[in-house]
Amino acid sequence: MDFTLSPRGEAYRSRIQEFVDQELIPLEERADSYDEHENINEALLQTLRGKAKANDLWSLQMPRDLGGQGLNMAEMAACYEAMNRSIFGPVVFNSAAPDDGNMMVLSKVATDAQKARWLQPIVNGDVRSSFVMTEPAPGSGSDPSMMLTTAVRKGDHWVVNGLKHFITGAGVASHFILMARTSDDARKGLSAFLFHKDDPGWEIVRRIPIMGPEEHGGHCELRFTDMVIPDENRLMQVGDGLKLTQIRLGPARLTHCMRWLGLAKRSLEIASAYVSERESFGSKLADREGVQWMLGEAAMAIQTGRLLTMHAAWKLDQGDYARNEVSMAKVAVSNVLQQSVDTAIQLCGARGYSKDTRLEWIYRYARQARLVDGASEVHKMVLSKNLLKDGGNFWSWG
Repeated sequence: MDFTLSPRGEAYRSRIQEFVDQELIPLEERADSYDEHENINEALLQTLRGKAKANDLWSLQMPRDLGGQGLNMAEMAACYEAMNRSIFGPVVFNSAAPDDGNMMVLSKVATDAQKARWLQPIVNGDVRSSFVMTEPAPGSGSDPSMMLTTAVRKGDHWVVNGLKHFITGAGVASHFILMARTSDDARKGLSAFLFHKDDPGWEIVRRIPIMGPEEHGGHCELRFTDMVIPDENRLMQVGDGLKLTQIRLGPARLTHCMRWLGLAKRSLEIASAYVSERESFGSKLADREGVQWMLGEAAMAIQTGRLLTMHAAWKLDQGDYARNEVSMAKVAVSNVLQQSVDTAIQLCGARGYSKDTRLEWIYRYARQARLVDGASEVHKMVLSKNLLKDGGNFWSWG
Protein backbone atom coordinates (compact mmCIF):
# COMPACT_ATOMS: atom_id res chain seq x y z
CA MET A 1 0.00 0.00 0.00
CA ASP A 2 1.53 3.27 -1.16
CA PHE A 3 0.31 6.44 0.53
CA THR A 4 1.91 8.66 -2.09
CA LEU A 5 -0.78 10.59 -3.92
CA SER A 6 -0.68 10.07 -7.68
CA PRO A 7 0.68 12.96 -9.76
CA ARG A 8 -2.82 13.48 -11.16
CA GLY A 9 -4.35 13.47 -7.68
CA GLU A 10 -1.76 15.91 -6.34
CA ALA A 11 -2.27 18.24 -9.30
CA TYR A 12 -6.01 18.39 -8.69
CA ARG A 13 -5.56 18.72 -4.92
CA SER A 14 -3.19 21.66 -5.21
CA ARG A 15 -5.42 23.44 -7.74
CA ILE A 16 -8.46 22.96 -5.54
CA GLN A 17 -6.57 24.27 -2.51
CA GLU A 18 -5.57 27.36 -4.47
CA PHE A 19 -9.16 27.89 -5.65
CA VAL A 20 -10.48 27.54 -2.09
CA ASP A 21 -7.91 29.95 -0.66
CA GLN A 22 -8.35 32.58 -3.36
CA GLU A 23 -12.02 32.33 -4.31
CA LEU A 24 -14.01 30.83 -1.43
CA ILE A 25 -12.55 31.57 2.00
CA PRO A 26 -12.57 35.36 1.45
CA LEU A 27 -16.30 35.18 0.61
CA GLU A 28 -17.09 33.57 3.96
CA GLU A 29 -16.40 36.92 5.65
CA ARG A 30 -19.11 38.73 3.67
CA ALA A 31 -22.67 38.71 5.02
CA ASP A 32 -24.12 38.98 1.51
CA SER A 33 -22.51 35.64 0.54
CA TYR A 34 -25.11 33.71 2.57
CA ASP A 35 -28.71 32.73 1.97
CA GLU A 36 -31.38 32.59 4.68
CA HIS A 37 -30.28 29.06 5.65
CA GLU A 38 -26.62 30.03 6.26
CA ASN A 39 -25.25 28.56 3.07
CA ILE A 40 -23.82 30.21 -0.02
CA ASN A 41 -26.48 32.18 -1.88
CA GLU A 42 -27.66 30.89 -5.23
CA ALA A 43 -26.44 33.72 -7.46
CA LEU A 44 -22.93 33.62 -6.02
CA LEU A 45 -22.93 29.82 -6.18
CA GLN A 46 -23.69 29.80 -9.91
CA THR A 47 -20.86 32.28 -10.57
CA LEU A 48 -18.37 30.13 -8.65
CA ARG A 49 -19.59 26.94 -10.30
CA GLY A 50 -18.84 28.56 -13.64
CA LYS A 51 -15.29 29.26 -12.47
CA ALA A 52 -14.86 25.69 -11.23
CA LYS A 53 -15.98 24.35 -14.62
CA ALA A 54 -13.65 26.74 -16.44
CA ASN A 55 -10.75 25.43 -14.33
CA ASP A 56 -11.63 21.76 -14.99
CA LEU A 57 -12.39 21.18 -11.31
CA TRP A 58 -15.98 20.06 -11.87
CA SER A 59 -17.52 16.72 -10.83
CA LEU A 60 -14.24 15.08 -9.87
CA GLN A 61 -15.95 11.76 -9.11
CA MET A 62 -17.59 11.29 -12.52
CA PRO A 63 -16.03 9.62 -15.59
CA ARG A 64 -14.69 11.94 -18.26
CA ASP A 65 -17.19 10.72 -20.83
CA LEU A 66 -19.95 12.09 -18.59
CA GLY A 67 -18.24 15.44 -18.11
CA GLY A 68 -16.31 14.72 -14.93
CA GLN A 69 -12.64 14.39 -14.12
CA GLY A 70 -12.44 10.61 -13.60
CA LEU A 71 -10.65 10.58 -10.23
CA ASN A 72 -10.47 7.37 -8.21
CA MET A 73 -11.48 7.20 -4.55
CA ALA A 74 -7.97 7.74 -3.16
CA GLU A 75 -7.52 10.84 -5.33
CA MET A 76 -10.98 12.05 -4.34
CA ALA A 77 -10.06 11.69 -0.65
CA ALA A 78 -7.30 14.29 -0.90
CA CYS A 79 -9.33 16.61 -3.13
CA TYR A 80 -12.53 16.49 -1.09
CA GLU A 81 -10.54 17.24 2.05
CA ALA A 82 -9.01 20.25 0.32
CA MET A 83 -12.31 21.59 -0.99
CA ASN A 84 -14.10 21.44 2.37
CA ARG A 85 -11.56 23.65 4.08
CA SER A 86 -14.21 26.16 3.06
CA ILE A 87 -17.78 25.78 4.29
CA PHE A 88 -18.82 26.69 0.73
CA GLY A 89 -16.49 24.23 -0.99
CA PRO A 90 -18.20 20.94 -1.95
CA VAL A 91 -21.30 22.40 -3.61
CA VAL A 92 -19.15 24.71 -5.76
CA PHE A 93 -17.32 21.71 -7.25
CA ASN A 94 -20.51 19.59 -7.58
CA SER A 95 -19.21 17.23 -4.91
CA ALA A 96 -21.71 17.84 -2.10
CA ALA A 97 -24.17 15.38 -0.61
CA PRO A 98 -26.64 14.12 -1.67
CA ASP A 99 -25.79 14.82 -5.34
CA ASP A 100 -22.39 13.23 -4.92
CA GLY A 101 -23.70 9.84 -3.77
CA ASN A 102 -26.59 9.93 -6.23
CA MET A 103 -24.28 10.55 -9.17
CA MET A 104 -21.97 7.73 -8.16
CA VAL A 105 -24.73 5.14 -7.76
CA LEU A 106 -26.54 6.15 -10.96
CA SER A 107 -23.30 5.90 -12.92
CA LYS A 108 -22.95 2.31 -11.66
CA VAL A 109 -26.49 0.91 -11.89
CA ALA A 110 -28.63 3.04 -14.24
CA THR A 111 -29.37 1.99 -17.80
CA ASP A 112 -27.98 4.12 -20.61
CA ALA A 113 -31.40 5.70 -21.14
CA GLN A 114 -31.72 6.44 -17.41
CA LYS A 115 -28.24 7.94 -17.32
CA ALA A 116 -29.10 10.29 -20.17
CA ARG A 117 -32.35 11.44 -18.56
CA TRP A 118 -31.62 11.35 -14.84
CA LEU A 119 -27.84 11.39 -14.30
CA GLN A 120 -26.38 13.68 -16.94
CA PRO A 121 -28.31 16.80 -15.85
CA ILE A 122 -26.97 16.34 -12.29
CA VAL A 123 -23.42 15.95 -13.59
CA ASN A 124 -23.86 19.06 -15.71
CA GLY A 125 -25.10 21.04 -12.71
CA ASP A 126 -28.43 21.78 -14.42
CA VAL A 127 -30.46 20.16 -11.61
CA ARG A 128 -29.98 18.90 -8.08
CA SER A 129 -31.09 15.59 -6.66
CA SER A 130 -32.23 13.86 -3.49
CA PHE A 131 -32.22 10.34 -2.03
CA VAL A 132 -35.57 9.46 -0.45
CA MET A 133 -35.29 6.66 2.12
CA THR A 134 -35.63 7.69 5.79
CA GLU A 135 -39.07 7.55 7.40
CA PRO A 136 -40.63 8.71 10.67
CA ALA A 137 -41.01 6.05 13.37
CA PRO A 138 -42.05 3.28 13.18
CA GLY A 139 -40.66 3.34 9.63
CA SER A 140 -37.13 2.84 8.40
CA GLY A 141 -34.17 4.73 9.77
CA SER A 142 -30.85 2.93 10.10
CA ASP A 143 -32.78 -0.31 9.48
CA PRO A 144 -34.19 -0.29 5.90
CA SER A 145 -36.17 -3.48 6.58
CA MET A 146 -38.64 -1.38 8.60
CA MET A 147 -39.70 0.61 5.53
CA LEU A 148 -43.42 1.38 5.37
CA THR A 149 -43.66 3.35 2.12
CA THR A 150 -45.10 1.00 -0.50
CA ALA A 151 -44.97 0.74 -4.28
CA VAL A 152 -47.67 -1.53 -5.72
CA ARG A 153 -47.41 -2.66 -9.34
CA LYS A 154 -50.37 -1.90 -11.60
CA GLY A 155 -49.52 -3.11 -15.09
CA ASP A 156 -46.70 -1.01 -16.51
CA HIS A 157 -46.53 1.42 -13.58
CA TRP A 158 -46.23 1.54 -9.79
CA VAL A 159 -48.45 3.33 -7.26
CA VAL A 160 -46.57 4.79 -4.30
CA ASN A 161 -47.95 5.73 -0.87
CA GLY A 162 -46.07 6.70 2.26
CA LEU A 163 -44.28 9.31 4.32
CA LYS A 164 -40.57 10.19 4.38
CA HIS A 165 -38.62 12.67 6.48
CA PHE A 166 -35.16 14.26 6.84
CA ILE A 167 -34.76 14.02 3.06
CA THR A 168 -31.69 16.14 2.38
CA GLY A 169 -31.88 18.60 -0.51
CA ALA A 170 -35.52 17.88 -1.33
CA GLY A 171 -36.44 21.56 -1.26
CA VAL A 172 -34.44 22.35 -4.40
CA ALA A 173 -34.08 18.92 -6.02
CA SER A 174 -35.51 18.08 -9.43
CA HIS A 175 -34.42 14.43 -9.65
CA PHE A 176 -35.20 11.95 -6.86
CA ILE A 177 -34.22 8.36 -6.06
CA LEU A 178 -37.03 6.80 -4.03
CA MET A 179 -36.84 3.66 -1.92
CA ALA A 180 -40.14 1.81 -1.36
CA ARG A 181 -41.39 -1.60 -0.24
CA THR A 182 -42.53 -3.85 -3.10
CA SER A 183 -42.88 -7.12 -1.15
CA ASP A 184 -42.51 -8.60 2.32
CA ASP A 185 -39.37 -10.55 1.40
CA ALA A 186 -36.72 -9.95 4.11
CA ARG A 187 -33.87 -9.48 1.61
CA LYS A 188 -35.64 -8.59 -1.64
CA GLY A 189 -38.55 -6.53 -0.36
CA LEU A 190 -37.33 -3.07 -1.39
CA SER A 191 -37.05 -1.50 -4.83
CA ALA A 192 -35.71 1.82 -6.12
CA PHE A 193 -37.45 4.30 -8.41
CA LEU A 194 -36.76 7.62 -10.10
CA PHE A 195 -39.15 10.56 -10.19
CA HIS A 196 -39.14 14.24 -11.13
CA LYS A 197 -40.21 17.17 -8.96
CA ASP A 198 -43.05 18.00 -11.37
CA ASP A 199 -44.59 14.52 -11.20
CA PRO A 200 -47.99 14.55 -9.46
CA GLY A 201 -48.83 12.58 -6.34
CA TRP A 202 -46.24 13.87 -3.87
CA GLU A 203 -45.68 16.97 -1.77
CA ILE A 204 -43.21 18.57 0.60
CA VAL A 205 -45.06 18.71 3.92
CA ARG A 206 -42.46 20.89 5.58
CA ARG A 207 -38.80 21.82 5.69
CA ILE A 208 -37.70 20.47 9.07
CA PRO A 209 -35.82 23.06 11.19
CA ILE A 210 -32.44 21.85 12.43
CA MET A 211 -29.86 23.23 14.85
CA GLY A 212 -27.10 23.51 12.29
CA PRO A 213 -26.66 25.33 8.99
CA GLU A 214 -28.38 23.49 6.16
CA GLU A 215 -27.42 22.08 2.82
CA HIS A 216 -29.23 23.61 -0.14
CA GLY A 217 -32.79 22.33 -0.09
CA GLY A 218 -32.75 21.56 3.63
CA HIS A 219 -34.09 18.39 5.24
CA CYS A 220 -37.72 17.83 4.32
CA GLU A 221 -40.75 15.74 5.14
CA LEU A 222 -42.42 14.27 2.03
CA ARG A 223 -45.82 12.65 1.53
CA PHE A 224 -46.72 10.31 -1.33
CA THR A 225 -50.40 9.81 -2.18
CA ASP A 226 -51.17 7.38 -5.04
CA MET A 227 -48.14 8.64 -6.94
CA VAL A 228 -47.75 6.89 -10.30
CA ILE A 229 -44.23 5.97 -11.46
CA PRO A 230 -43.70 4.21 -14.84
CA ASP A 231 -41.84 0.90 -14.61
CA GLU A 232 -39.19 2.33 -16.95
CA ASN A 233 -38.19 4.59 -14.06
CA ARG A 234 -37.39 1.63 -11.81
CA LEU A 235 -33.69 1.30 -10.94
CA MET A 236 -32.18 -2.19 -11.17
CA GLN A 237 -34.46 -5.21 -10.74
CA VAL A 238 -37.54 -5.46 -8.55
CA GLY A 239 -36.30 -6.32 -5.07
CA ASP A 240 -32.81 -4.85 -5.60
CA GLY A 241 -33.46 -1.79 -3.43
CA LEU A 242 -31.37 -2.97 -0.48
CA LYS A 243 -28.54 -3.83 -2.86
CA LEU A 244 -28.72 -0.34 -4.36
CA THR A 245 -28.53 1.30 -0.94
CA GLN A 246 -25.43 -0.76 -0.12
CA ILE A 247 -23.81 0.26 -3.42
CA ARG A 248 -24.62 3.91 -2.76
CA LEU A 249 -24.02 4.30 0.95
CA GLY A 250 -20.49 2.85 1.22
CA PRO A 251 -18.78 5.39 -1.05
CA ALA A 252 -21.18 8.16 0.06
CA ARG A 253 -20.31 7.62 3.72
CA LEU A 254 -16.64 7.78 2.87
CA THR A 255 -16.98 11.04 0.94
CA HIS A 256 -18.61 12.48 4.07
CA CYS A 257 -15.42 11.55 5.94
CA MET A 258 -13.26 13.17 3.28
CA ARG A 259 -15.18 16.43 3.53
CA TRP A 260 -15.34 16.39 7.35
CA LEU A 261 -11.55 16.10 7.51
CA GLY A 262 -11.35 19.35 5.55
CA LEU A 263 -13.55 21.10 8.12
CA ALA A 264 -11.51 19.61 10.97
CA LYS A 265 -8.28 20.90 9.42
CA ARG A 266 -9.80 24.34 8.86
CA SER A 267 -10.81 24.47 12.52
CA LEU A 268 -7.23 23.86 13.65
CA GLU A 269 -5.95 26.40 11.11
CA ILE A 270 -8.18 29.06 12.66
CA ALA A 271 -7.13 28.11 16.19
CA SER A 272 -3.43 27.89 15.31
CA ALA A 273 -3.45 31.36 13.81
CA TYR A 274 -5.16 32.77 16.91
CA VAL A 275 -2.92 31.18 19.56
CA SER A 276 0.18 32.18 17.57
CA GLU A 277 -0.78 35.85 17.92
CA ARG A 278 -2.73 36.06 21.19
CA GLU A 279 -0.69 36.90 24.31
CA SER A 280 -1.69 36.21 27.90
CA PHE A 281 0.30 36.77 31.10
CA GLY A 282 3.42 37.68 29.18
CA SER A 283 3.61 34.93 26.57
CA LYS A 284 1.95 33.70 23.41
CA LEU A 285 -0.77 31.09 23.93
CA ALA A 286 1.06 28.86 21.46
CA ASP A 287 4.03 28.73 23.83
CA ARG A 288 1.97 27.28 26.67
CA GLU A 289 2.26 23.55 27.25
CA GLY A 290 -1.47 23.02 27.81
CA VAL A 291 -2.31 24.65 24.48
CA GLN A 292 0.32 22.55 22.74
CA TRP A 293 -1.20 19.36 24.17
CA MET A 294 -4.65 20.33 22.91
CA LEU A 295 -3.40 21.09 19.41
CA GLY A 296 -1.23 17.99 19.32
CA GLU A 297 -4.05 15.67 20.31
CA ALA A 298 -6.38 17.16 17.71
CA ALA A 299 -3.69 16.94 15.02
CA MET A 300 -3.09 13.26 15.79
CA ALA A 301 -6.81 12.55 15.67
CA ILE A 302 -7.11 14.17 12.26
CA GLN A 303 -4.20 12.14 10.93
CA THR A 304 -5.75 8.94 12.31
CA GLY A 305 -8.98 9.81 10.54
CA ARG A 306 -7.13 10.51 7.30
CA LEU A 307 -5.39 7.14 7.41
CA LEU A 308 -8.65 5.28 8.06
CA THR A 309 -10.32 7.18 5.24
CA MET A 310 -7.49 6.64 2.78
CA HIS A 311 -7.31 2.93 3.62
CA ALA A 312 -11.04 2.54 2.94
CA ALA A 313 -10.69 4.54 -0.30
CA TRP A 314 -7.80 2.32 -1.40
CA LYS A 315 -9.84 -0.82 -0.73
CA LEU A 316 -12.77 0.56 -2.71
CA ASP A 317 -10.38 1.26 -5.59
CA GLN A 318 -9.32 -2.42 -5.46
CA GLY A 319 -12.94 -3.48 -5.97
CA ASP A 320 -13.58 -4.36 -2.33
CA TYR A 321 -16.81 -3.25 -0.62
CA ALA A 322 -14.66 -2.14 2.36
CA ARG A 323 -17.67 -2.30 4.68
CA ASN A 324 -15.65 -2.56 7.89
CA GLU A 325 -13.17 0.07 6.79
CA VAL A 326 -15.88 2.55 5.78
CA SER A 327 -17.73 2.03 9.07
CA MET A 328 -14.56 2.54 11.10
CA ALA A 329 -13.75 5.72 9.19
CA LYS A 330 -17.31 7.00 9.58
CA VAL A 331 -17.28 6.52 13.38
CA ALA A 332 -13.77 7.88 13.87
CA VAL A 333 -13.94 10.90 11.57
CA SER A 334 -17.33 12.04 12.87
CA ASN A 335 -15.72 12.16 16.33
CA VAL A 336 -12.58 13.81 14.97
CA LEU A 337 -14.59 16.64 13.44
CA GLN A 338 -16.37 17.40 16.69
CA GLN A 339 -13.16 17.11 18.74
CA SER A 340 -11.27 19.40 16.39
CA VAL A 341 -13.80 22.21 16.26
CA ASP A 342 -14.50 21.98 20.00
CA THR A 343 -10.75 22.27 20.67
CA ALA A 344 -10.53 25.22 18.30
CA ILE A 345 -13.40 27.06 19.99
CA GLN A 346 -11.86 26.48 23.41
CA LEU A 347 -8.52 27.85 22.26
CA CYS A 348 -10.10 30.89 20.61
CA GLY A 349 -12.24 31.64 23.65
CA ALA A 350 -15.19 34.00 23.20
CA ARG A 351 -14.04 34.82 19.67
CA GLY A 352 -14.43 31.17 18.70
CA TYR A 353 -17.93 31.06 20.16
CA SER A 354 -18.93 34.19 18.26
CA LYS A 355 -19.74 34.55 14.58
CA ASP A 356 -16.46 36.41 14.02
CA THR A 357 -14.97 33.08 12.94
CA ARG A 358 -16.50 30.14 11.07
CA LEU A 359 -16.01 27.88 14.09
CA GLU A 360 -19.54 28.21 15.46
CA TRP A 361 -20.93 27.32 11.99
CA ILE A 362 -18.71 24.24 11.82
CA TYR A 363 -19.56 23.29 15.42
CA ARG A 364 -23.30 23.23 14.77
CA TYR A 365 -22.80 21.42 11.47
CA ALA A 366 -20.49 18.85 13.08
CA ARG A 367 -23.09 17.46 15.46
CA GLN A 368 -24.97 15.78 12.63
CA ALA A 369 -21.88 13.79 11.62
CA ARG A 370 -22.49 11.09 14.24
CA LEU A 371 -26.05 10.62 12.95
CA VAL A 372 -26.16 10.90 9.16
CA ASP A 373 -25.77 7.78 6.99
CA GLY A 374 -26.04 5.54 10.02
CA ALA A 375 -25.58 6.53 13.65
CA SER A 376 -22.18 5.73 15.15
CA GLU A 377 -23.76 3.13 17.43
CA VAL A 378 -25.17 1.25 14.43
CA HIS A 379 -21.76 1.13 12.74
CA LYS A 380 -20.17 -0.12 15.98
CA MET A 381 -22.85 -2.80 16.22
CA VAL A 382 -22.06 -3.96 12.66
CA LEU A 383 -18.33 -3.97 13.40
CA SER A 384 -18.92 -6.03 16.54
CA LYS A 385 -21.04 -8.52 14.60
CA ASN A 386 -18.29 -8.92 11.99
CA LEU A 387 -15.61 -9.27 14.66
CA LEU A 388 -17.54 -12.06 16.39
CA LYS A 389 -18.07 -13.79 13.05
CA ASP A 390 -14.56 -13.42 11.62
CA GLY A 391 -12.44 -13.61 14.78
CA GLY A 392 -8.78 -12.85 14.08
CA ASN A 393 -9.49 -12.56 10.36
CA PHE A 394 -11.31 -9.31 11.10
CA TRP A 395 -7.88 -7.66 10.91
CA SER A 396 -6.73 -9.53 7.83
CA TRP A 397 -4.16 -7.80 5.62
CA GLY A 398 -5.88 -9.21 2.54
